[in-house]
Amino acid sequence: MPVHTSVSSQGSRGKSVGLSLALGSAVAFGGSGVAAKPLIEAGLDPLHVVWLRVAGAALVMLPLAVRHRALLRRRPALLAGFGLLAVAGVQACYFAAISRIPVGVALLVEYLAPALVLGWVRFVQRRPVTRAAALGVVLAVGGLACVVEVWSGLGFDALGLLLALGAACCQVGYFVLSDQGSDSGADAPDPLGVIAYGLLIGAGVLTVVARPWTMDWSLLGGAAHMDGTAVPAVLLLAWIVLVATVVAYVTGVLSVRRLSPQVAGVVACLEAVIATVLAWVLLGEHLSAPQIVGGAVVLVGAFIAQSSTPAKGSAEPVAGGGPERELSARGTAA
Repeated sequence: MPVHTSVSSQGSRGKSVGLSLALGSAVAFGGSGVAAKPLIEAGLDPLHVVWLRVAGAALVMLPLAVRHRALLRRRPALLAGFGLLAVAGVQACYFAAISRIPVGVALLVEYLAPALVLGWVRFVQRRPVTRAAALGVVLAVGGLACVVEVWSGLGFDALGLLLALGAACCQVGYFVLSDQGSDSGADAPDPLGVIAYGLLIGAGVLTVVARPWTMDWSLLGGAAHMDGTAVPAVLLLAWIVLVATVVAYVTGVLSVRRLSPQVAGVVACLEAVIATVLAWVLLGEHLSAPQIVGGAVVLVGAFIAQSSTPAKGSAEPVAGGGPERELSARGTAA
């Protein structure tokens, strides 16, 4: 009996630590947009900010890439897809989007990804989805309509919305690749190694696309402004690289090791709320009441879509939003 109590206590502590790590990951990822937008407004191109973020994080994670170098031989397609979609695609589209539309709106649009994954499962993989998952899709789309205030003639920048949708589509690629990478049992690739190589590959792709040699490096020695308050640009960049990328990915991975992917994914939905609140407080980006309600509906839809997934191997219809979180509790993202 004491042994049973001890095991139960250890399990409870493990879940508590996992929830804390998942929440920390959501906070870290949620702070990326509010730190990046002042740099973009100070004169840095969004692609240059993305390159600085990914290249800096890749350097930090380089020792892990060396440690797991066998992945290059064992899973080259997975690493390439992860680098192109989950790193380069998501970050480039998201940062370009926040240069044109509010941070909170961009992230809420990006959180249509769980609903889009259901479309992949239903129409590409031709597998049935649960009614609850379908309800989640309807709620997410309806909430998005409120966020962008479609009744006012799409007052937001159309290109900005398309870029945010592009980030959501790249998130779908991330979910699908993560699901493939988690099916191999004992031969499954180490998620930290996949993240490290994803960052390295993403940095290589973004180097060609962003052409950092054309960047005005002197801007990093100056200051950027957060709602009128001057902040050293290099401090914002350090936050983006170390906290919003490295810490965010690592805490996300560690949280999934202690929680189920479904639970970690649901906690990660808080990222959109955190980003919206931070943008409100630090950047002065105020959302209207219908937009706030719509954002809440988007998150509820994402919650339902992700939490209604049966266990792997089940013959029941799938929602497609749970096991895809195997590599990380976030989203690449932003």
